[in-house]
Amino acid sequence: MRTDDLDFHLPPELIAQVPPRERTASRLLHYTRDSREIAHRVFADLPSLLRTGDLLVFNDTRVLPARFYLRKPTGGLVEGLYLAEQSGEWQVLLRNLGRGRRGMTLEFHHDDDYTATVIEERGNGEYLIGVNPARSGSELLRRLGRMPLPPYIRREKLADAHDAEDLERYQTVYAKEAGAVAAPTAGLHFTPELLGELEGRGVGRAFVTLHVGLGTFKPVTADALEEHAMHSEEYEISAEAAEALNSAKREGRRIIAVGTTSARVIESQPADRAFEARRGATDIFIYPPYQWRHLAGLVTNFHLPRSTLIALVAALVGLDEQRRIYAEAIRERYRFFSYGDAMFVE
Repeated sequence: MRTDDLDFHLPPELIAQVPPRERTASRLLHYTRDSREIAHRVFADLPSLLRTGDLLVFNDTRVLPARFYLRKPTGGLVEGLYLAEQSGEWQVLLRNLGRGRRGMTLEFHHDDDYTATVIEERGNGEYLIGVNPARSGSELLRRLGRMPLPPYIRREKLADAHDAEDLERYQTVYAKEAGAVAAPTAGLHFTPELLGELEGRGVGRAFVTLHVGLGTFKPVTADALEEHAMHSEEYEISAEAAEALNSAKREGRRIIAVGTTSARVIESQPADRAFEARRGATDIFIYPPYQWRHLAGLVTNFHLPRSTLIALVAALVGLDEQRRIYAEAIRERYRFFSYGDAMFVE
């Protein structure tokens, strides 16, 4: 399949820069695969579109406020993004570090009591740094970090009037396990009240964990999708989630993923065996033609052109229908990407 098949023109003004006033006020495009019907709703309508017994599968990863700034001895600013931690050292992306990198000591911009020393350069802007005095990323970034919004959401460099709002709204209300550097955005539309309404209607829920990494935003540069090197991400399925999934499969109830990350976790599991509690990594790349193993539906946002995420949607509805759905969403002025509107495919 050619990557060009996943391209489309999106008017820039449709890229959402801020979240809606209320989470459930997002619009919801409802697509039914059997009839190929498209309906335009709001996200608060979702409970009425689901069936008693459906199982929604959520990703409960928590986004770290992973973006931070350092100051070089010359006074220049270095933009940083925390990725992971190993043996007390931070694995980060650094921009504008310049020459003489290894051994360089930099001050944290918002707190000069802390410094960072460049230990190792790993290529492609990735470095290993030591923080002095030693602090874990999750601990220090809670005070100094900003949410790692994707580049299509525009914010002022060092501080922005939306920072406090982003800390709350670029996070699901059920976020639990810290480790992601990007939000599982389909979950941003849910509120405790909506989750309660779903439970009251007999809709089940299960939580898996996949820590969303930068690979989510990696563009597909290969001409053919088959040649794209898919990123790998760590995930966990708890014993409770495995039992909920197995019960739904045994009883013939629909399993519906909330977001492409949940979909990847579920579809990474073998079709011919029961779900098991496990930790693992997945580099599954879902694109047409793909034979779905477990999923009957998907709640998701509208995705970037030429991305692995839109390829997953095309695998679920078919390439021609994906194009038609997106053309309709653009005509109807839906808001796109992380802070944008959603679609429900069943």
